[in-house]
Amino acid sequence: MSKIAVITGATAGIGEACARLFAQQQYNLVLLGRRAERLESLAKMLRTEFDIEVKTLVVDVRNKESVQQLETLPDEWKKVEVLINNAGLSRGLDPINSGDTEDWDTMIDTNVKGLLYVTKIVSNWMITCGRGHIVNMGSIAGKETYLNGNVYCATKYAVDSLNQAMRIDLLSHKIKVTGIHPGAVQTEFSEVRFKGDTERAKKVYDGFEPLHAQDIAEAIWFAVSRPPHVNINDMIIMPSAQANTTHLIRKL
Repeated sequence: MSKIAVITGATAGIGEACARLFAQQQYNLVLLGRRAERLESLAKMLRTEFDIEVKTLVVDVRNKESVQQLETLPDEWKKVEVLINNAGLSRGLDPINSGDTEDWDTMIDTNVKGLLYVTKIVSNWMITCGRGHIVNMGSIAGKETYLNGNVYCATKYAVDSLNQAMRIDLLSHKIKVTGIHPGAVQTEFSEVRFKGDTERAKKVYDGFEPLHAQDIAEAIWFAVSRPPHVNINDMIIMPSAQANTTHLIRKL
């Protein structure tokens, strides 16, 4: 069987771009997402265009029981080479004193606990196989805290810490761990943060060219395709118009 990659949050943005790129590289795919119709449409396209095998699981990574669906995969599908923990989101942009606690729960449950639930299952498969590569989607927000980023930044700092912990815990099992930390990427991210307010989301990217999902997928592929003796620990990727979380040049 060809190499296998598991991708969470595969129905849009960076997850979908990774699915396309890894399919092009002839990986068979296990795609996880919450939107069944989008999952099946993507899987059908990838099977047709790249002649690969694709398994889809409608999974909400916040829910431990939902994530347990991974264990229903046939044994030959558990020989996973690559796990891309891409599922993540931001909700709201309020100061800590007026933040919505439901938004906090959603971010913590998705960005931290969801990553852990998936990793626990798949890392044990990798340990059995004696190799693997885990790629965790962080953010520049996990390197620098910004105004009103509070809980979202905290979740991405947690991801950064977990990257370091996983490298230590899984080192003896020959499992690589890479953290990918993008700046501004134009995906559904801002629409989700602003709860469907497309006009407000669009203004986030006004006046400069942000990163595109394909840019991040290519960075992930670079990390994954290094020789066995090389591990890319961290990659911070920014649009050329952005220096950090607070300095960005817009030409309006």
